[in-house]
Amino acid sequence: MAFDFKKLSILVVEDTIPMRKLIASVLETMEVGLVYTADNGEQGYEQVKKLNPDIIIADWHMDPVNGIELTEEIRTNTLSPNRMVPVILVTGYSAITRVSEARDAGVTEFMVKPFSANDMAKRIAHVINKPRDFIDSQAYFGPDRRRRVNPDYRGPFKREEDENTEQKNNG
Repeated sequence: MAFDFKKLSILVVEDTIPMRKLIASVLETMEVGLVYTADNGEQGYEQVKKLNPDIIIADWHMDPVNGIELTEEIRTNTLSPNRMVPVILVTGYSAITRVSEARDAGVTEFMVKPFSANDMAKRIAHVINKPRDFIDSQAYFGPDRRRRVNPDYRGPFKREEDENTEQKNNG
């Protein structure tokens, strides 16, 4: 399915100039309406406040502010123009501990380098077509970290909708 990205604004936050140019070029080839760039998470957050992009694509490893810290700032700072903006984190590391850390920081999607233009288009389409509910609790603000429903799960239920599911299954 072809997507029309012309109405989107995307901020690319990447400290490596060739990678930043490559991502921006891919987005332009996909006909993304507005592509903004920033050199690191600190500049990225300033751009977020100024431009309020529809999606952010950020690298993990940057100084002085990395992609995880940028995501946490967007999610927790009440001055953020859109605390629920989708953040796609780009990294060369795919270890489950890394994915968990990103998820727990409020990252919406995770993209491992090297990636193709098709991979990027799929991630962008996914955050548009299947937006995740946001959780606002004392310990966490960000996209729902649950990715799948396990019908065999019999552990404790902590959410109201889980309790309703349990009652239906046992009722």
